[in-house]
Amino acid sequence: MLAGIAVAALVVDIITKVVVVAHLRPGDPVRLLGGAVYLSLTRNQGAAFNIGGTGYTAILAAVAAVVIIVIVRFARRLRSWQWAVALGLVVGGAGGNLTDRLFRAPGPLRGGVVDFISVFSPDGHPWPIFNVADSCLVVGVIIAVLLELTGRRMDGTRAGRGADDAKAVDDATTADDLRADGEPTDGASTGTTRAEDRQAASERTEIEPAGTEPAGRTDRSS
Repeated sequence: MLAGIAVAALVVDIITKVVVVAHLRPGDPVRLLGGAVYLSLTRNQGAAFNIGGTGYTAILAAVAAVVIIVIVRFARRLRSWQWAVALGLVVGGAGGNLTDRLFRAPGPLRGGVVDFISVFSPDGHPWPIFNVADSCLVVGVIIAVLLELTGRRMDGTRAGRGADDAKAVDDATTADDLRADGEPTDGASTGTTRAEDRQAASERTEIEPAGTEPAGRTDRSS
């Protein structure tokens, strides 16, 4: 699931950037939704949401590459679909901006990221201009933070339940080992003890001479 979400986010980001670059010109924004959103083409050599100055393109590209590699290495341990969604969005977003830094002008590790979504104004005020990759990054990080706060772990368990689950597994394993060794569990032990008591009582009855009063009975004639 992580790979599918990452690829989907990356593809959507690339397609939207190709369309924007082909149809928009810098300084000529398109007004949408009554001015709530503007499509305003810019080139960003800083961090996400046009944060930071120029000159850090290579460093930011390296950071994005490291983030992607680390998440991919942890992907095999994932057992939670929620974490797969969160990390998939982060990988897709980081990959989208990394693609721009590697392949767009003026050259590898110097390329400017294509930003084009501006909220409430065409010039990035009050919110910086961003793109689909930035949105995926932010949403993925928010989901990851919420998962951590609610105790949902990457292995699919929840905080506070791990010890109980481990104890239950240990108890089940111990019971299986006892059965394999021929040793009775608690219920089987109780049943066996009762059967042995009944057998012993039956044997005592058989060996007592006829006419002999059972042990413990008081002679009423005396």
